[in-house]
Amino acid sequence: MAEFIWPIRVYYEDTDSGGVVYYANYLKFMERARTEWLRSRGYEQDVMREQEGLIFAVRAVQLDFLQPARFNEQLETSVVVTACRGASIEFQQQVRRGSAVLCSASVKVACLANDSFKPTRLPNAMIKGLFE
Repeated sequence: MAEFIWPIRVYYEDTDSGGVVYYANYLKFMERARTEWLRSRGYEQDVMREQEGLIFAVRAVQLDFLQPARFNEQLETSVVVTACRGASIEFQQQVRRGSAVLCSASVKVACLANDSFKPTRLPNAMIKGLFE
C-alpha cells in the first residue's frame, strides 16, 4: 500500500517548557494522520460508528524517539498499512522533518463492535474500500 502523508505544524501547546514536542504528542500526530488516511479512503469514523456499528481502538504501539521536534516546525506524519488481519489493521508510521525521521512507530488497531467493544471482523466491502 502506498504511503499516506499528513502535514503537521508544531504549536506551542504541543511543546514542553523548553519548546520541544512533548513525547505523548507524537501519538496525537499519528492518530490524526490515521484518521485523515481513513477519511481519504471515504470513511468517516462517526458515520462508521452510527451506520456500521464499528469503531477502531489502538491495541498496541511500539515507539522509537530518534530526534526532537520543536515549536513552529512543519512536520509530516506518514501512514503505511503493513497488515490487515480480520479484526485488526497494522500500520508503520513516522513523524519526519524533511528527510529526518524524528519518531517511528508500529501501531496495531483493533476493529470493535460499538455496543460491546468486542473484536469484530472488518466487513469485506470496507476491506475493499480501504485497501484496494
